[in-house]
Amino acid sequence: MRIRRGTTLALAALTAGLLTGAIPGQAQAAAAPTATPLPLKTVADVVSAGDRVFVSGGHSSTDVVVASATGAVVGTLSGLPGPTDLLLSADRRTLYVALPSANAIAAFDTGSLVESARYDTGEGECPSSLALTGRYLWFGYGCDQWGGNIGRIDLGRQPARLTTRVVSQDYHDYPLLTAAGQNRSVLLAGQPSLSPSSVYAYGIGAGGALTTLRTNAWSVLGSNLRDIALDATGTTLYTAAGAPYEVQAFPFADISTPSAIYPTGAYPNAVEVSRDGARIAAGADASYDPDVFVFTPDGTELARFELGDELSDGALAWAPNGARLYAVAWDWTGVDQATLHVLPIPAG
Repeated sequence: MRIRRGTTLALAALTAGLLTGAIPGQAQAAAAPTATPLPLKTVADVVSAGDRVFVSGGHSSTDVVVASATGAVVGTLSGLPGPTDLLLSADRRTLYVALPSANAIAAFDTGSLVESARYDTGEGECPSSLALTGRYLWFGYGCDQWGGNIGRIDLGRQPARLTTRVVSQDYHDYPLLTAAGQNRSVLLAGQPSLSPSSVYAYGIGAGGALTTLRTNAWSVLGSNLRDIALDATGTTLYTAAGAPYEVQAFPFADISTPSAIYPTGAYPNAVEVSRDGARIAAGADASYDPDVFVFTPDGTELARFELGDELSDGALAWAPNGARLYAVAWDWTGVDQATLHVLPIPAG
């Protein structure tokens, strides 16, 4: 049964702990989950730098909340016009924040929390998703229907060089972007807001030129794509769409037939791969059922969690060491309250 906001957060955390590993013979989490209310009414994204966790408030907000590894709120990056997607550099020392309302991307030092740079993406671009491959910071942009495309910022140049419309495909909305942590030669883009959904696999060449490698048949991914992910090597891609009621894995070299499925129930809206690729976190926009699941790559379920609120689209993040999973949800009963959930994950 779904716990309402009127019930204590401690009880919600206990319920989540009881659901973890509910299937006989499966591993259980080492400690109880925790839930911390955030000074945000809405949520766009969450990332973990290890000692700090960052949560963006979305288009109607001006803040990115900073929390400790255990979920305690320790600060705020304020005065930001509509912060949406968040991205960490490979060394986790720089946080990039997409600011579609300002047609810009901001960069912050994750230690000092000082803004170190702001990159103008051009009038009317609305950058809303981010990916990084070496010196190239990619952004999916689009303010109008079929006005979406991909832009590139060459961070290796001083000053950084901006290029927009780097692919021939037009996107109905801004494309969702993701890159592989250990493979700088590939980029994945997903088309949200359409049914059926699609993804495009790109190869990255000299000077950051993108070449379309392949896309999927229209019947493969399902409907209403909410989130995408790549493993660290760029070998496997993952999709979370409103239907079917499962997160799907595909070989990056194929995208025609799923290599694994991860059942979530209705409606899948988030997927995140651990840094070592050993665990897949999958989330669903569930009203009365578990919201977050953890699987091995072959589809074996390790844990499940009931948050007590609605998981926000794409709002899952692994701690770098894989010991915790962060999930951000919002209260669906009209209270307008975002909550950061810290979910201990069983090892192995």
